[in-house]
Amino acid sequence: MNENLFASFIAPAILGLPAAVLIILFPPLLIPTSKYLINNRLITTQQWLIKLTSKQMMTMHNTKGRTWSLMLVSLIIFIATTNLLGLLPHSFTPTTQLSMNLAMAIPLWAGAVIMGFRSKIKNALAHFLPQGTPTPLIPMLVIIETISLLIQPMALAVRLTTNITAGHLLMHLIGSATLAMSTINLPSTLIIFTILILLTILEIAVALIQAYVFTLLVSLYLHDNT
Repeated sequence: MNENLFASFIAPAILGLPAAVLIILFPPLLIPTSKYLINNRLITTQQWLIKLTSKQMMTMHNTKGRTWSLMLVSLIIFIATTNLLGLLPHSFTPTTQLSMNLAMAIPLWAGAVIMGFRSKIKNALAHFLPQGTPTPLIPMLVIIETISLLIQPMALAVRLTTNITAGHLLMHLIGSATLAMSTINLPSTLIIFTILILLTILEIAVALIQAYVFTLLVSLYLHDNT
């Protein structure tokens, strides 16, 4: 019970060298590929899910926006597999690190915004000033819209970090309570353990949903600028 509550969020190191890079590169190795003409059920299901997700996100985009389809599909697969691997015991979840989430959010957001200013500069500038705005409110609205634009990547990163971190902390607390109660009261231990199992199932859903939400918001930012 004296274990540090945030110990699982500390970036691991091997012989004094950071191991986060190896952990980040590990999830793609788990994605199966096939060299045969006829795929098995696992790869067929995987391809169906990828096509379904890609179709749902790319339907609203024009031809220029659909050039990002490979990047967005790769992004959602990477975040989902990283979140799911973080649910394993004694593992490390890179998406609990705000710095990593910012490293994903800022370049994607900046690329979408720059594309908008390059292709449709009038429409991009029009977002800073809604139509019909009273003249005295123009400076204030421009400042507010500028701040809301600049805060988008931070909101993306913080949303992903807080949701994954909160779930891990709750699982850690309930797991510790289950271990502590196992020597005191067996019926209470079974009840808490059942809650822990249900929470784990919920966290699996949250891991997938947060990957989808992160990618969908990037897709919406891209749609607003193409």
